[in-house]
Amino acid sequence: MKSIPLEKRIFDLVLTTVGMVIALPLMGIITLLIYFREGRPVLFRQPRPGLGGKIFTLYKFRTMRNAVDKNGNPLPDGERLTPLGRFLRSTSLDELPELFNVLRGEMSLVGPRPLLVEYLPRYTPEQARRHEVLPGITGWAQINGRNALTWEEKFRLDVWYVDHWSLWLDVKILALTLWKVLRREGINAPGSETAEPFMGSPEQSS
Repeated sequence: MKSIPLEKRIFDLVLTTVGMVIALPLMGIITLLIYFREGRPVLFRQPRPGLGGKIFTLYKFRTMRNAVDKNGNPLPDGERLTPLGRFLRSTSLDELPELFNVLRGEMSLVGPRPLLVEYLPRYTPEQARRHEVLPGITGWAQINGRNALTWEEKFRLDVWYVDHWSLWLDVKILALTLWKVLRREGINAPGSETAEPFMGSPEQSS
């Protein structure tokens, strides 16, 4: 596991502090919209693996209803996704509460996206290297296709970032992320509202 470069942590803290000051009024508006349109909880909380696979609680704005079928099973994501939630996802505004995770040192502004805990045993040793750095709000995979990529393509890009990190690369990724968000590129996997779950790579199951 790599240590967190001091300059990266300082970079995160400075930009996140400025970003929080700018984003707080918008976050307040989103909080009220979710509360009055969808009810509580406003925030989605979920355990995710971070640096070295250590589990932390991820915060996002809630974008789905707690809807179930007659057997009590959750409905498919596309059916639970609310109109407001679809807008928040398409603009990446649902990610704003993750700024608190950055301030707490659990995430970085840039790094591999924190995925589900149950994926941990499904990674190949090479794919698991994505946990050698802090997870990020955005990352190299996000500006190179995001959910339009296959899982294997995402993980290759994540590991590339681990091996090639620099402060300039983080600046480049943040700038390109803003451009991608404005153009709303790569939000969904082809033919799906959300990404399909990762069930393991062929080389892992062979």
